[in-house]
Amino acid sequence: MLTVALIWGINFSVTKGAFPRFPPLAFTAVRFAIASVLLWALARWMDGDAPLPPGALRRLIVLGVVGNTLYQLGFITGLERTTASSSALILASMPCIVALLAVALRLEPVRPGVLGGVLVATAGVILVVAVRGEGFGGGSLTGDLLTLGAVVCWAGYTLGLRTVDGVSPLRITAVTTLAGAPGLILAGTPQVLAMDWGAVGAEGWGALAYATILSLLVAYLIWNRSVQEVGPSRTVVYMCLTPLIAVAAAAALLGERPRPLQAVGAALIIGGVVLTRGAVVSRR
Repeated sequence: MLTVALIWGINFSVTKGAFPRFPPLAFTAVRFAIASVLLWALARWMDGDAPLPPGALRRLIVLGVVGNTLYQLGFITGLERTTASSSALILASMPCIVALLAVALRLEPVRPGVLGGVLVATAGVILVVAVRGEGFGGGSLTGDLLTLGAVVCWAGYTLGLRTVDGVSPLRITAVTTLAGAPGLILAGTPQVLAMDWGAVGAEGWGALAYATILSLLVAYLIWNRSVQEVGPSRTVVYMCLTPLIAVAAAAALLGERPRPLQAVGAALIIGGVVLTRGAVVSRR
């Protein structure tokens, strides 16, 4: 999960550099179209074509639509309508939402150490983002609500993975990605047809390759495996590291400079992850 946090943290800067050449919905459509083909071929090669357990296909299709189509559309369209800081603040609530929903739905027992770690890490994320000096604005309400909807979709996807038994992480990733791709391709088709493909350039194609191979294929495989092995609460807390890594990556790749108070947020993030990890390990 540290690898996932690293990949996704860098992905913010990589993807941002591609948007002048790749419109957001077109970028997402092409990305998921390629990933679907690669994952399906990889799953057939490594797992064969054995039938899924009864009821698993229907469940995975629903998870694919929720965790890929709806999440990606909510996040991208929300980001277009609100500030990056507002979007990041809302996304920072994801670990708390997953952990609290897991307890509310009785998917996981109440563990004070886990919940405390999630709250501490989320507080660190909020501090890291908030000191950039941007706040919530009334004109961004639509974007904020779309982003919040995306958070709820990803939380539902993460918790839903625990209900799928007898299916490998590779096959889960392949089926859910394939199920989520049609809606994203349909939404991005107008931008795909209107964009200037000759202007994409090496930087644009490189960003697409990173966002597809690493951010989507590799990261999703690790995420799904982690949810199956250690549970959603312990998995999702590592997302608190993603904004921290994103700040460092932006400083290195885009010339953005972090502020001193972000060091305090970094300490809270690391402390929250350590607290959550320790609380889960101690119960084994």
